[in-house]
Amino acid sequence: MQSWERRPLGRTGLEVTRIGFGALEIGRDWGVGDEESRRKPAETEAGAVLNGVLDLGVNLIDTARAYHRSEERIGQFLSGRRSEYVLASKCGEHSNEPQTYYDFSYRAVADSIDLSLRLLQTDRVDVMQIHFGPDPEKVLDEGETVRAMKDAREAGKVRFLGASPGNHLLERCIRSGDFDVLQIGYSLLDRGAKDLIQMAADHGIGVLIRSGLGGGWLTARAASVPESQRPEPVRRLLELVEGDTDRLHKLALDFLKAHPGISSVLIGTKDLAHLRWNLEMFAAESEEDLLQRALKIVSES
Repeated sequence: MQSWERRPLGRTGLEVTRIGFGALEIGRDWGVGDEESRRKPAETEAGAVLNGVLDLGVNLIDTARAYHRSEERIGQFLSGRRSEYVLASKCGEHSNEPQTYYDFSYRAVADSIDLSLRLLQTDRVDVMQIHFGPDPEKVLDEGETVRAMKDAREAGKVRFLGASPGNHLLERCIRSGDFDVLQIGYSLLDRGAKDLIQMAADHGIGVLIRSGLGGGWLTARAASVPESQRPEPVRRLLELVEGDTDRLHKLALDFLKAHPGISSVLIGTKDLAHLRWNLEMFAAESEEDLLQRALKIVSES
């Protein structure tokens, strides 16, 4: 098993690998492309992926009640290895496969946490996060979700509280003192949360990054889109790397790697080779000069 660099997850006392596994695609049809490419893996394949994640040395798994079969499969295949990983899940958005729905009431959230524990086959989730919906301010204003999460923590069902807010709510979540972990959208193409990530870290809050690859625009997917349909900064970044999408992907990871406030970057996939490649690219030496030129491009765009 490879030993990857780990960072403290804020004030929690936990340490997580700098690349974490986003478990959406092992439980829910997702992604781009045709129906076949979007389909979640079969049972045995999902088990192989999940065990492979731990065998690769990744020790952070992020899931959610809204990821349909994801929690169930984690429980089914990894309950015997529970001591090997930090487990993060989410509440507030609920599964009604193939759809999801939102309910942030105290009873719905409390029941959702209990269901997550049963499906995950564990007596405690390390980090339980709010999976915000269309009116996140109302969720915080009413406070029922946070109250249910705090009661679950008091009962020993949850160790630490987290949230996955948009940038406009980040400072409120940081200053509230309610959250130990925040999941934040941040990438070379979306740098709006830079200072708030550092603020969170300064408050002892662990930071997990979602959408770190710019929704696919900082991967090989960008080259499959006609040039006329690519956002201007993506077009210029592709020119910078001379069309080499592996270098573009590496640039995206180097950008995240450089921020001292980030605990872990979540990579969502159902392909172990893809996860391994991200781990190796993240660990490889950064191209500092290229990164500075890339930052100049996105700053000007």
